[in-house]
Amino acid sequence: MNMAFAMIKAMLSHLYLAWIHPFADGNGRTARLLEFQILISSGVPAPAAHLMSNHYNQTRTEYYRQLDQASRSGGDVLPFLAYAAQGFLDGLHDQLELIREQQWNVTWEKYVHDAFKDKWGENQDRKRRLVLDISRDSAERVPVSKLTELTPRTAKAYSKRTRRTLSRDINELLEMGLIDLNNDGVRARKELILAFLPQTARSG
Repeated sequence: MNMAFAMIKAMLSHLYLAWIHPFADGNGRTARLLEFQILISSGVPAPAAHLMSNHYNQTRTEYYRQLDQASRSGGDVLPFLAYAAQGFLDGLHDQLELIREQQWNVTWEKYVHDAFKDKWGENQDRKRRLVLDISRDSAERVPVSKLTELTPRTAKAYSKRTRRTLSRDINELLEMGLIDLNNDGVRARKELILAFLPQTARSG
């Protein structure tokens, strides 16, 4: 079945069942289940087939408004179809962004491990763990004064070390190109591995 036709069939089945309201309770759940089943049986992957149901739950007030409007319109279903399709599209974008973020993190961790593959010993392990802990938040710089508080393992690693040890570790990570530093603090240079990630389509 054509994917576009399957989506329209699923959305209309949901809408018509909600209109008929055949049960005393559970009509909404049944309508969402029917919609999901049509999508699954039409070849839509399971992670995507539930996106419209999620959309209805997350925008419940608008969902009921759309149902009411469709009912009062005398059969004009296009606004409901547009509302549901937009929710599906937004859900796909969110899923793709999550997948890309996970790919980025996995590739970066491998990049860091590879950077230390010929470096052995407790000191090198400590520096490797430090840069990985800094990497947890790619959007924010971490003040140098807060570096030893990033995670329990980082706090433990530096608990019996002087500030000079931390400074040396930062300098070595800078020389390795894994981090950068300015007056606002330290951040991981995760952008280094963007070239290794799959290309994605960009809107014009």
